[in-house]
Amino acid sequence: MIYPNSVEEKINFDKIKELIKAECSSSLGVNFVDKLNFSKDLRLITRLLDQTEEFRQILVSGESFPASNFTNIYPYLEKAKIEGTFLYEDDFHEIKLSLMTLSGCVAFFKKFAEEYPNLHELLGLVSLDQTLLKAIEKVIDEKGKIRNNASKDLSLIRSQIIYEESRLRKVLDRIFREAKAKGLTPDDASVTIRGGRMVIPVLAENKRKIKGFIHDESATGQTVFLEPAEVLDINNELKDLEYMERREIQKILTQLTDLLRGYIPELRKAYQFLGLVDFIRAKAKFAIKTNASRPILEKQKQIEWYNATHPLLQFALKQQGKSVVPLNIHLDHNRRLLVISGPNAGGKSVTLKTVAMIQYMLQCGLLVPIDSHSKCSIFDHFFIDIGDEQNIENDLSTYSSHLMSMKYFTQFADKKTILFIDEFGTGTEPQFGAAIAEGILLSLNKLGAYGVITTHYGNLKEIASKNQGLVNGAMRYDVDKLEPLYQLEIGKPGSSFALEIASKIGISKEIIDYAKENIGEDRVRYDKMLNKLENEKVRYEQLINENAKKERQLDIRIREYNSLKETIDKGKKQYIEEAKKEAKLLLDDVNKKIETTIRAIKENKADKEATKTLRADLETFKAKIKPEKVVEKAPEIKVIEGEIEVGDFVRLKDNGAVAEVLAIKNKDVEISMGDLKSNVKMKRLERISSTEMKKEKKSFARRTGFDANAKMMDFSSNLDIRGKRGEEILPLVQNFIDDGYMLGMKDLRIVHGKGDGILKEITRNILKNMHQVAKVKDEHADRGGSGVSIVELKG
Repeated sequence: MIYPNSVEEKINFDKIKELIKAECSSSLGVNFVDKLNFSKDLRLITRLLDQTEEFRQILVSGESFPASNFTNIYPYLEKAKIEGTFLYEDDFHEIKLSLMTLSGCVAFFKKFAEEYPNLHELLGLVSLDQTLLKAIEKVIDEKGKIRNNASKDLSLIRSQIIYEESRLRKVLDRIFREAKAKGLTPDDASVTIRGGRMVIPVLAENKRKIKGFIHDESATGQTVFLEPAEVLDINNELKDLEYMERREIQKILTQLTDLLRGYIPELRKAYQFLGLVDFIRAKAKFAIKTNASRPILEKQKQIEWYNATHPLLQFALKQQGKSVVPLNIHLDHNRRLLVISGPNAGGKSVTLKTVAMIQYMLQCGLLVPIDSHSKCSIFDHFFIDIGDEQNIENDLSTYSSHLMSMKYFTQFADKKTILFIDEFGTGTEPQFGAAIAEGILLSLNKLGAYGVITTHYGNLKEIASKNQGLVNGAMRYDVDKLEPLYQLEIGKPGSSFALEIASKIGISKEIIDYAKENIGEDRVRYDKMLNKLENEKVRYEQLINENAKKERQLDIRIREYNSLKETIDKGKKQYIEEAKKEAKLLLDDVNKKIETTIRAIKENKADKEATKTLRADLETFKAKIKPEKVVEKAPEIKVIEGEIEVGDFVRLKDNGAVAEVLAIKNKDVEISMGDLKSNVKMKRLERISSTEMKKEKKSFARRTGFDANAKMMDFSSNLDIRGKRGEEILPLVQNFIDDGYMLGMKDLRIVHGKGDGILKEITRNILKNMHQVAKVKDEHADRGGSGVSIVELKG
C-alpha cells in the first residue's frame, strides 16, 4: 500500500523512469519501464535485483553483447495474423535483424549460464528455433531486398529482364548515335527514362524526323523525350516482365507471411524476452551512471546504509562541478523513527527525500546508490507527507491537508510501514501545531512504524530523546562559519541556529536581545548547549582522527621493527651456527698440525735447522688458514657468434632470461620460455648453446633471485584495478608495467571500468610518466571500450 497515489511525482521517481527510458534501445524496453511499480514481494525484488546486478557485471566486464535491433515487431504480427495479407520486404528485413539480435542474446546466456544464472532463467520465455530466421534469410538479402534465387520463377524473370534491358540499351544507343550524328539531339544529351520507359532526347524541331512516341518535354519546350518505334515492343516486353516480377514477389512474400503467421504465439513470448533484456540492460546502464549496487536484503526490519546518495542530486551537482555529501543512516527495532532537526537549508529535507527515493527504487527492483555491504529491508506500506497539498476544489488548507495525511497514517500504519513526514506540525499556530505533532508522533511510535521525520519543534526533539523507538538526528553545522555540512548525525538533536544566523546576516543586537528575552532563558540555554556540544564534537573528532593516524603509523613501524628483528635474529643464529662448525673444523686441523710439529721436533732432538724448517711450515699453514674476503663472480657465459636462426637458444641481454627461438620475421623474433611465448626485437638477444642455457638458468636465478622463466609462467597481461582506491593503483600499475617490460611483452591490458572516469584518469597519468610506455589507447568498443586501456610497450 502506498499513500498518496502521487508518491512517484512527490519524490521525483517519475524522473528516474524517464532516465531509464533514455537508456532503452526500443519501445520494447520502454513498455517495461512504464510497468515499474512498488512491490512488497521479497522473492520478486530479490530476483529483479539479481538480474540487474548480473547485467551490470556484463557491461562492466566488456563482454560482447548484442546492442542494437531490439525492434518492436508487434505491429507486423498484428498485420500478419490476418489471412491473405502479406508483409513487405522492409518489414521482413526489420524482423530478420531483430531475430538475429534475439538469437545472439539466447546464445550469450547459454554460453555464460553459470556466470549469469538469473538471466539464463529468462530463456524459459523463448521456445523459438532458427527455422523462421533461416526462411527469411533465404528470401531477404543483407540490404533488405528479395534475393534473385528466392524462387525459380523469379530467377528466370529477372534473368529475362537483364537480357531485354541489354537488348534495349544496344538498340537505343545505335539510334541515339545516328540521331546525334545528324544533329537531331542536344549536344550534352544522353539516353534517359521517362514514365518507366527508356527514351532519347530530341530537339523539338526535329521530333517529326524520328518515328516514335513522345513521353515528355523539357521545361523550356526545346527538347522532347521520344521512344523510337523500333524499341516500343522491347519496352512493352520489359513492362510485362516487371509486372510478372511484382506478382512473383508478392507471391513469395505471401508464402513467407503465411509461414510467419504460424509462429506468432512463439514470437510474442520471444519478444517479451527481448523487451525484458532491453529493460534490464537499461536498468544496469543507469546503475553504472549512478554508482548503484545490489545491497544485502534482510528479513528483519532495519536500515543500515553507507554512502547513500540521491541519484537526481548526483546528476544536478555533477553538472555544476560539485559532488554529493553521502549519507550514512542506521535504524533498527530500537530506533525506528528518526526525528531530524537542524537549521533551514541544512539538508533535512534532502536527507528525507534521499531515504524515500532509495527505499522506493529498491522496492521497484532497481539497484540503489549505496555501498554493496549496506543492509536493507522490504516494507509492505510506503507513506509520505511532503510538500503543499492545498486543494481549492475540496476547500483544504495546507495544514488541513497535512492533518488528513496524519489521519491516514495513524489509521493504517503498522510494523511493516515506512513513512516520511517533512516539516512535521507546521502550517498552523506553533503552540497548537507542536502539541498535535507530539501526539501523532507518539501514536506512530506505538504502532511500530519505521521512518524519517523532519522538524524544528523543540518538544518533538525532547520526546524523541525520552522514548524508545524514537531517535534524534541532527544535520551537522559549522558553528564558526555558520555553514551547513550536509552530514547526518544520529543520536542527538540539532539546533536551528536561528539567533546565530540572524546575527551573521546583520540583524541589530537590540532585536536579537529582544528575541532572546521572549524565547525564554531555558530555551536559549538549550540552544547554547547544543552549540557547545557541536563545537566540542568537532574538536574531539579532529583529535580522534589525529590519534588514529598516529596509531596507524605506529602500528606500521612496530610491524616493520618486528619483521626486521625476526630476520636479524634468524640470520644471527644461522651465522653463529655456521661459524661454530667452521671454527671446530679449523681448530681440529690446527691441533693436528701442532701435534705433528712437536712430535717431529722431539724426534729430531731439537736440531736447529730441522726446528727452523718445522716452524716455517707452521707459519705457512697459519697463513693458509687466515680468512680471506671472497668476492663472488658471475660465471662467464660463452656467446656463440653468427646469425640467430629458428631453433637456436638465446639469452635476453637486458634481464638474463633464456629462451628458444620459434620464428623470425624481419627484426621481430618469437621466443618460447617454458610454455609461454613472446615477441622481442632481434637486438635484445644473444645466441648461446644448449649447455650454456642450462647453466645460465641456474646462475641467473642464484645471482639475482629472479627467475624470468618462472616469472613469465606466472605473469598475466591483464590487470584488473576496478574497485581499488587511488593510493593502491600506483604500485600495482608500476609493478605491472615493469614486469611486462622486463619479460619482453608488447601489449598489456588494464581494466579500470568506466564509471566517472576517475580510475581511468589516474591510470593514464601514471602511464604518461613511465618511460617503458610507447602508446596508450582505449580498447575496442566490443571488448570494453573506454573502460579498458591498451598499453603498448617500447621495443
